[in-house]
Amino acid sequence: MPCQYSRRQWIINAGAAVSGAYLGGAQFGNAATAPTSPVVVSRCQTYNPNELVPVMQKMFDQLGGLDRLVRNKTVAIKVNLTGSPTYRLGYHPLEDTHYTHPQVIGTAVHLMGKAGARRIRILESPWSTAAPVEEYILQANWEPRDILNAAANVEFENTNYLGRGKKYSRMPVPFGGYIFPAFDLNHSYEDCDVFVSIAKMKEHATAGITLSMKNCFGLTPCTIYGTGAGVDEPSLVPAGGRDIVHGGYRQPSKSAPSEKDPKTPRVDTYRVPRTVVDLCAARPIHLSIVESIKTMTGGEGPWVNEEHKLVSPGLMIAGLNPVTTDAVSMALMGFDPLADRGTPPFEVCDSTLRLAEDAGLGTRDLKRIEVIGTPIAQAMFDIAGMRKKRRSVPPPPVGIRG
Repeated sequence: MPCQYSRRQWIINAGAAVSGAYLGGAQFGNAATAPTSPVVVSRCQTYNPNELVPVMQKMFDQLGGLDRLVRNKTVAIKVNLTGSPTYRLGYHPLEDTHYTHPQVIGTAVHLMGKAGARRIRILESPWSTAAPVEEYILQANWEPRDILNAAANVEFENTNYLGRGKKYSRMPVPFGGYIFPAFDLNHSYEDCDVFVSIAKMKEHATAGITLSMKNCFGLTPCTIYGTGAGVDEPSLVPAGGRDIVHGGYRQPSKSAPSEKDPKTPRVDTYRVPRTVVDLCAARPIHLSIVESIKTMTGGEGPWVNEEHKLVSPGLMIAGLNPVTTDAVSMALMGFDPLADRGTPPFEVCDSTLRLAEDAGLGTRDLKRIEVIGTPIAQAMFDIAGMRKKRRSVPPPPVGIRG
């Protein structure tokens, strides 16, 4: 796949620079005092830069601008490249179904560069490898230079192991944590001034939905929290997934903080939502971007045992608080952000939004959230209805093949 965009081309596509306002981080308290923050909803039908760049630039302007957030700062952007590049939904590109689209990543990088970011780092924990992220995305038929050329001083880092750091960063959970009191993470999550989560709007087999908060589950390095993690010290390279976090069958490497209470349920539908909130408190998100120009139904990736479908909601969402952003995104999917365990999409799991609100990270109450741009009622894409219909159809009898 040839390199599509030079830095000059990104500058031409971007147009006017983004003007500034400070974008604040999370606060802590309880559900009654959980902070609120505006969320922008925009229609965007394609990933073509001629449409996407002005849409995203306007969204950032509507939030107050990027300048005072990123100028002369190091920005870390957590993207979502869940699962091996070998997993595909039919013949569709991974970025259309379950990977964060490279055009969205590149546009965010470029606009932050124009707003004065000193350094921009693209972070991800690729499945079961210590190889550079560039090598990983080449397998997805992406051209890394399209992102690296989007601004000055852009780089990737694989955060699934120690990486370029000399030691892991100890990051405590300010409210004490549901599962973990602190995490040992790749240095990149501490060595930044601004942290951004860019997520794909999707359902999730374990957590019900995956948006800007669930995207941060991938902060945990598998060398400490995954299959094959060292017992006393982290393993040198990652192997497999985050089984320690999912099932709690053992504690992380002894060099890292252990769980608060090993007697809590060893069930992923209990543990994953709580760990996500712990991570989002330990590493607050300053800017959440949820992209859903195209996505898939039925789960976070093609490996989930549900009927999958490529859909085109044609939406971009952005906010300064991950809870409010995810609440609006959830409503745009046709779900009630106030839903709790037993109600879609949390039929078998606890609500990450409820837990985050209880921890004081942000409100999930739409009545307290200012929605800028396209109203939710006009922009909603009924993924919830598709889920209900899909699950109401019984599977074919055993032995019957279509």
